Amino acid sequence: MAAASSMSSVFGAVPGRVNGLADVPGIAVGHAPARDDTGKPVSSGVTVVACPSGAVGAVDVRGGGPGTRETDLLKPSNSMQSVHAVAL
Repeated sequence: MAAASSMSSVFGAVPGRVNGLADVPGIAVGHAPARDDTGKPVSSGVTVVACPSGAVGAVDVRGGGPGTRETDLLKPSNSMQSVHAVAL
């Protein structure tokens, strides 16, 4: 119980209903599982974090062989002003 009380005072934030990313106003999270030929979900899929009104986006790519796509759009020198969704 002590951990929960110290967690609620971090930066003055109070955990939401499920203490997750979807508790942030304006943020939605969804997941669509990949399915096999019979329609049964398999251990793969896509997760999307959406902010319909837009948000500032940034990226930190690390490692010798990252599997990234379109991350250069988030460099400050490029013209991307806001991000509305990120697919993982």
